[in-house]
Amino acid sequence: MGRITASRKMLVGDPVHNSILASKFVNVLMYDGKKSTAQKVFYDALDLIEKRIKDTPPIDVFHKAVDNVKPEIEVRSKRVGGASYQVPMQVSRNRQQSLAIRWLLGSVREKKGRATAKKLADELVDAFNREGAAMTKRDNVHRMADANKAFAHFAW
Repeated sequence: MGRITASRKMLVGDPVHNSILASKFVNVLMYDGKKSTAQKVFYDALDLIEKRIKDTPPIDVFHKAVDNVKPEIEVRSKRVGGASYQVPMQVSRNRQQSLAIRWLLGSVREKKGRATAKKLADELVDAFNREGAAMTKRDNVHRMADANKAFAHFAW
């Protein structure tokens, strides 16, 4: 796998809310370089969220949803004397964000049969309320790290 380009330095806030996170999310959502399609899906999802959650602006719901999905800790494989251990480690801020985005979009793409904007809105509202597939994924990662606390002294 090749190095990923320095898109973080190039990122500009999205056209509507001027949010860096939103434009990053749209970039990851995008297929085949079709950014306008990805943006339409994203903003349609935000409109749907606005109809559902009245008291919070949809962009804040989005930010909170991503924050809720971010993992604090994860397990990584470490080889020690021929044995592999799952060692719990802190997750860097950049990795937290990319994992959260990846899990949200992964759970959206697993669901079939409805418009992506609707699925995305559902998943973001679920994550905002600390439930849904992406939150389950995060909880599983935390549970794994918790279960392997005994190997924490192998952390490097």
